Amino acid sequence: MSEKENFNMDPVFVPDEILEGFKILPTATVYNAVKYFSSSNNYTKNSPCVCEGLKNYTPGQKIAARAKTLRFLPLRQDIAGEVISREESSEYKAMGRCGPGDVLVADIQGKEQDVVAGDVKLLQLAMNNADGVIIDGAIRDLDVLRDENYDLIVYAKARSLHGNPNTIPAEENVQIQCGGALVRPGDVMVGDDDGVIVVPSWMAKAVLEHATEHEEVENYIKTKIKKENVVPGKYYPPQPESFDEWRDIKKSK
Repeated sequence: MSEKENFNMDPVFVPDEILEGFKILPTATVYNAVKYFSSSNNYTKNSPCVCEGLKNYTPGQKIAARAKTLRFLPLRQDIAGEVISREESSEYKAMGRCGPGDVLVADIQGKEQDVVAGDVKLLQLAMNNADGVIIDGAIRDLDVLRDENYDLIVYAKARSLHGNPNTIPAEENVQIQCGGALVRPGDVMVGDDDGVIVVPSWMAKAVLEHATEHEEVENYIKTKIKKENVVPGKYYPPQPESFDEWRDIKKSK
């Protein structure tokens, strides 16, 4: 298996080829790779990378995209008076940062009535060919997004017909939380129907390499299990010898 690394933890730009690599892997495999490297850097034992409670509202579609962040704050008269509205608002600036390979990640504090936007505002993401939107809150006008082919992958905690009765979009391109996970601008959001996770940008390349090999080895031992008609526990979880066997096979190809 891949050697654990001592990372330079400065944020980096994650290129498209790494994003494409994540798209062919199960998110659960990527999650295990993040945990593997996180524990070696005292990040945390359990790795708080899972955006808990979010559902894929575009089932069957996988996302691996750079995070562009938007933070909502509790609504109050004074903050409402300070927040810039219309074209120069934080929500439009955040969406304006999104293009191909990017996803808008919105922190709405998990409020299931408050929405990131409806179909008119999210038109900006569609026009920019962004990959999607991930919301620690609710999505509105989802049927319109589908019917009018916005081509956005959508993760959210709920659907809602409300607007923003409790929150207001206030800050963009800042560190946020999403489903309890820290998201920094430029981190990689990886998700499928199992859920969505955060891969720190500085860890993305190593995580992809580790997860790719792990998935290859698991597929290899699945073949052995079926061929030998044995209990999976004979080879699973994968042991070092299975990795050595697989590496030898790859070298011989």
